[in-house]
Amino acid sequence: MTRGPARRLAGLCFLVVALLFTTPPAHAQSDYPNKPVRIVVGFTPGSVADITARVLGSRMGQILGQSVVVENKPGAGSNLAAEFVARSPKDGYTLFLPGSANIANAAINPSLPFDIIKDFAPIGLVNAVSVILVVHPSLGVNNVQELIAYAKSKPGELSYASTGIGSAPHFSGELFMQRTGTKLVHVPYPGSPQAATDLLAARVQVMFSPATAVISLVQGGKLKVLASSGAKRPGILPDVPTMIESGMPDFDTAIWFGLSAPVGTPREAIDKLSRAVREAVKSSEVVTAWRPQGVDPLDGGPDDMVRLETTELKRWSDVATAAGLKK
Repeated sequence: MTRGPARRLAGLCFLVVALLFTTPPAHAQSDYPNKPVRIVVGFTPGSVADITARVLGSRMGQILGQSVVVENKPGAGSNLAAEFVARSPKDGYTLFLPGSANIANAAINPSLPFDIIKDFAPIGLVNAVSVILVVHPSLGVNNVQELIAYAKSKPGELSYASTGIGSAPHFSGELFMQRTGTKLVHVPYPGSPQAATDLLAARVQVMFSPATAVISLVQGGKLKVLASSGAKRPGILPDVPTMIESGMPDFDTAIWFGLSAPVGTPREAIDKLSRAVREAVKSSEVVTAWRPQGVDPLDGGPDDMVRLETTELKRWSDVATAAGLKK
C-alpha cells in the first residue's frame, strides 16, 4: 500500500474511533420514556395534591405515549416524599409534585435532610389553588378593610383558624397580621373540615382556607368570603376580589404545585417532560377536571418554577422569622 492511501486509511480509522468516544449512544435518551413514569405525591389519596397529580398524569401519559402513575407517600408535610425522590435514580422515571407546602417547610426548618431547590431539577409549574379569607357572618364585616379596622379595635380578641402550623392558611394569617399591624389568635386544626366546623359555630371568627374546603358554605350563605389570596381571581369565584385588589399589595398566598425530578436527570428528559406538562395543563379536559376543585392551571417552565420557589422561600423565611416559627 502506498503512503498516500495508508495515511488516508489511518485518518479515517482515527475519525471513527473519535466519533465512537465523543458521540453518545443514540438510544441513551432518544426513546425516553420507554417505561412507566411515576409521580410521587406527599399527601393522601383524595387530597388536592393527589387530584392534581392524577389528572395531570393521565393527560401527560397520552402526550408521552407511556403510562404515568401516581404513588402516594404522605407524611411530614410532604417531606418524606421529597426526600424519597431526591434520593431516587436520576433517570426521569421518578418525579415529585412539590408545592408551596415544601417551601414553607424549608422556611421553617432550614436543616431538612434535603434542599427543596438544589436537590431537584424543575420541570414546570402545574396549578394553583386559591386560599380565601372567610369570616362568620355575625362578625358584621363586608370586606378586608372593615376586617382590619375591626381587628385593630379589638386586638387579640379575634381568632383565626388554619389547617396546621406551617400550612398556607397559617402563613396567610401571619402575613396578614404583619402587613396590617393587627393581632389575631392562631388556632391550628388537623384539616379544613374541623376548622370549618368551628368557624360555623363561631368558636373562631376568621379563617384562611383552600377555596374547595368552604365553597359550599359560602354559596349557602353560612360563611362570608371577603377576598381570595391569589394573584388572580379564582375561576370558581370570579366575583370575589383578590387581597391585592382589596388594598393588600403583593399579597399572594395561593397554594401552588409544580413538577420536578432529582437534580442530574438528563436534560433531554426534563425538556420532554416540560413540554408535556405545559401542553397538559392547557388541555380542556384537565381544566374541566380541576375547575370544580377550585384549581386553576399555571403556565410556566423550569426557569419560572425556580424563580417562584426562590421568591417564595425568601418571603416565607422572613414571615417565619418574624412569627417566631423557625426551628
